[in-house]
Amino acid sequence: MIELRDVHKAFGANKVLRGVNLTIPKGESMVIIGGSGTGKSVLLKSILGLVHPDQGKILIDGHDAAKAEREAFLARFGMLFQGAALFDSLPVWHNVAFRLLRGKSRLARDEARDIAIEKLRRVGLKPQVADLFPAELSGGMQKRVGLARAIAADPEIIFFDEPTTGLDPIMSGVINDLIREIVVEMGATAMTITHDMSSVRAIADDVAMLHDGVIQWVGRVQDMDNSGDPYLNQFIHGRADGPIEAVR
Repeated sequence: MIELRDVHKAFGANKVLRGVNLTIPKGESMVIIGGSGTGKSVLLKSILGLVHPDQGKILIDGHDAAKAEREAFLARFGMLFQGAALFDSLPVWHNVAFRLLRGKSRLARDEARDIAIEKLRRVGLKPQVADLFPAELSGGMQKRVGLARAIAADPEIIFFDEPTTGLDPIMSGVINDLIREIVVEMGATAMTITHDMSSVRAIADDVAMLHDGVIQWVGRVQDMDNSGDPYLNQFIHGRADGPIEAVR
């Protein structure tokens, strides 16, 4: 579903991506791991076309992403943002239905609201939550609303940006379980960027480690602990000593 071929991106003298090659099969859940500042977010933005690579090619379902018509291209994606990123001035249902009320294929307000309430139910929130505002919700509830918004238009591809940041371990587990259930249920292709190894183990089919601008290791999640790769081993076990230099 997603293929990156020799993707490079630099910001001035800072070479962030140095030749990324990665394939994400249709219907699989790929988790990208790596230290802060290694380019995970730049990689995600490059796929979405928010950042334009200096070199290389990105294919979505076999088609060059750079040549796609933007509205139709973006309609294929859903996104759960870090920190939920809800609109404070809009009620919950309007946040969930935000995409459904815009664009060429926008729905009537009542229809969009009904879909929003159904998606809220899917993530474990009751209908009465629909008319509340984000400030009236806990962090875990806000994250669920963000997840409902990500799946509102039944996208083919869903991106999750640090989905458990700021949540306690129990709520992190709830969100991880929801993500896994929904991705499997929808048959969607998923890409997650995270530092949380519990999330990796809960939601990944495949894992790729981004280090020094390239994919250092890629494989099935069950092979991660016995990879033999010193970079991956250091990262997943959180060791200060190893080939990855800790910034002090």
